[in-house]
Amino acid sequence: MQRILNFLSHLFRLVVVLGIVGLLQVARAQESAPGQDANHQRNEIAPPAAGSLDHPTANFSAALDIGPGDEVEITVYGAPDLSVHTRVSSEGNISMPLIDYVRIAGLSSSEAEAAIVAKLRQNNIVNDPQVAVYVKEYSSGGISVAGEVGRPGVYSAQGPHRLFDILQIAGGLSERASGLVTISHRGEEQNPVTVEVSKDPAVMARSNVALYPGDTVFAAKAPMVYILGEVNKPGAYILNSTGAVTVLQLVASAGGPTHAAAVSGTRMVRRTPSGLQEHAVPLKALLRGKGTDIPVSPDDILFVPSSRLKTFVAASTLVATSTATAAVYRVF
Repeated sequence: MQRILNFLSHLFRLVVVLGIVGLLQVARAQESAPGQDANHQRNEIAPPAAGSLDHPTANFSAALDIGPGDEVEITVYGAPDLSVHTRVSSEGNISMPLIDYVRIAGLSSSEAEAAIVAKLRQNNIVNDPQVAVYVKEYSSGGISVAGEVGRPGVYSAQGPHRLFDILQIAGGLSERASGLVTISHRGEEQNPVTVEVSKDPAVMARSNVALYPGDTVFAAKAPMVYILGEVNKPGAYILNSTGAVTVLQLVASAGGPTHAAAVSGTRMVRRTPSGLQEHAVPLKALLRGKGTDIPVSPDDILFVPSSRLKTFVAASTLVATSTATAAVYRVF
């Protein structure tokens, strides 16, 4: 009997010791868990760097304020007679049954809801009003796209947009576009941002900047030169990004002179502050490798006459002909 009592005593002590050890392990786990959970949460929800393209546009929702001309739909739950579908007036107000005018211009949707709720309570129209404001069209906060794009116009800014989204909606850049796009933010028109639309993926990623309501996007026209007369591909030629193009490069891009060309009579017309100036171009010598090639400038017109053409062509005629030409090419 004594042996049984001793055995039970030892077993009880063992259970107590194991219980104490278990409690100590649980306590240690609880002390370390908060730090680990916090680290885990920091790793999971850490936002991208503010300078990266993936940084959330925190200001976008704030920028989407209601303005004059915006189309809004206001629902008062439980009171369908008070619900309206209207546009914000030029003064920034909307008209609602029983409460007259409410000013909502300059407010976000949630702020407009609060303003309408306050008005309903003030007039004792509804005891516990529940209001929803939905902006169907931000007419006052559209993004304007102009310049060398397929379809210039004003496009809705509802929802986040980036540069390439808007350019695609606007029909893309035209063949006359330089690839440089200027973005003017509302209120910062004196500090426009210029980005390059490139085929390089790395440059494209940097160029795809965020746009906001009220922004203006302008696609610049590329500098052009013209070559007319007896060449195989007369027309307008878009200069490269550096503008470093010469007479021989331009003639080569145009397929060279035709058999009927009188290359010795080639001349160039250039716009200057004092008006149009005409210069003789020794194209025959340049084609034979004699002399120094001549650089061309934007809007220069190179005319290669025909050996059969005996009449004089005035510089003003060349200007009118070059600007009216339909063929547009790129130098290289």
